[in-house]
Amino acid sequence: MSVPCFLSSAARSFGLPCPVAGLLCSRLLVPSPITRQMDHLERTASNSRQNAVYPAQVCGMINESETVKRLRIAVHPDFSFKAGQWVDLFIPGVEKVGGFSMCSSPGLLQQEGVIELAVKYTKHPPAHWIHTTCAVGSRVAMRVGGDFFFDPSPSDPSVDLLLVAGGVGINPLYSILLHTRDLLQLNRTSGGRDYNIGSAHLCYSAKNTHELLFKSSIIEACREFPDNFSCDFHVTQQSTDVDLHLQPFINRGRITEEELRAHVDPQRTLCYLCGPPPMIEAISKTLMDFGLPKDRIVFEKWW
Repeated sequence: MSVPCFLSSAARSFGLPCPVAGLLCSRLLVPSPITRQMDHLERTASNSRQNAVYPAQVCGMINESETVKRLRIAVHPDFSFKAGQWVDLFIPGVEKVGGFSMCSSPGLLQQEGVIELAVKYTKHPPAHWIHTTCAVGSRVAMRVGGDFFFDPSPSDPSVDLLLVAGGVGINPLYSILLHTRDLLQLNRTSGGRDYNIGSAHLCYSAKNTHELLFKSSIIEACREFPDNFSCDFHVTQQSTDVDLHLQPFINRGRITEEELRAHVDPQRTLCYLCGPPPMIEAISKTLMDFGLPKDRIVFEKWW
């Protein structure tokens, strides 16, 4: 497959071949001697990464919420990822490298050649660039990494997923949920049971319903596959009435031990957690107290 001209020119803007093998420059990985908060590359230095850095171009942007922008990015034909993984985002003119989880499924990449990122506003240079400078047509480069993913094979035994998200920690879990839905649709269209998909329950907590990202499509997936998908949304600082169509799914307050216990089977449950570190630590301990083995609890803390 030929490389689109905008991808070739994006590679030239970085002075790199297309695709690019290896690191952009060694100085990006050298910690500063000044005491400071670790950046994305340092935090994820021990994580698996692909070798290639691929040019890409922003081809769509929307406001997912008042504080979150959702980008659609056209990528190189050789680009690939697993549901739950993230990208190193290299931005021309921005020294810091961003780290953002994909919030789209591998199926969307296969069908349309794009991925999606949902990025919350912060003053960290990559996120600040996305909210203040990025536009349709902006060129970037990306490298896939991460050991937090769900990528079952048809021969794998069935598992029940418990997905627990806090805030923008929903991004990789939404990718996993979409991928699971894609596999169920594949089973349906093939007339067989190609993938052994069990159930998936999502516990998702945010400040208010406006900050519950992707809520409409999550509810839609639950309605499409009611025997497989379920969800509970939690809001901790809701100051207005909840829309009628959301009320059946909304709980006020934090995720409870009782809710978690109802969805834990030590023999079948595989739990993915993504959110603030204190939340991950508390929920991990609770799950292990319920008898869920440590190797069946997968989490991201670096974000």
